[in-house]
Amino acid sequence: MTNTDPRAGIEIREVGRADLLSVFRIEKRSFDQPWPYAAFERFLGGPGFLVAEADDRIVGYVIADTVDGGGTRIGHIKDLAVAPTHRQQGIGQRLLTRAVGSLAASGVRQVKLEVRRTNETARALYSSFGFERHHVVPDYYDDGEDAYVLIKRL
Repeated sequence: MTNTDPRAGIEIREVGRADLLSVFRIEKRSFDQPWPYAAFERFLGGPGFLVAEADDRIVGYVIADTVDGGGTRIGHIKDLAVAPTHRQQGIGQRLLTRAVGSLAASGVRQVKLEVRRTNETARALYSSFGFERHHVVPDYYDDGEDAYVLIKRL
């Protein structure tokens, strides 16, 4: 029997140093203002830096960690991207599920993230996970675009 599920064969795992160049290439193809390579190196070894791998190729990643929220640790989804050739296959959902699960297991009770006001695809994904708009940060991005800060209570 043929498996036609596009998610079959996708492994979600912690990133390794050898994955960083692939992650960086996806970042550059995904964002107008990509993070520098060194930014990814700083998150190596963190339990919230995960990659999606298919056929021995990195096809997506997520970076999540915790930050101080006024004396309480809160989860923070810092970056999430899927290679253009692998979008609309549920990979972003799987990465986000694992990242939020990892944050919940660490004891946080809420997760936040920032997303471009115009990134409707990402906003729809986050909304489907129960993220709600908390506030707007004007001129958040270098090009002057506003960011929505979204919050999910766990």
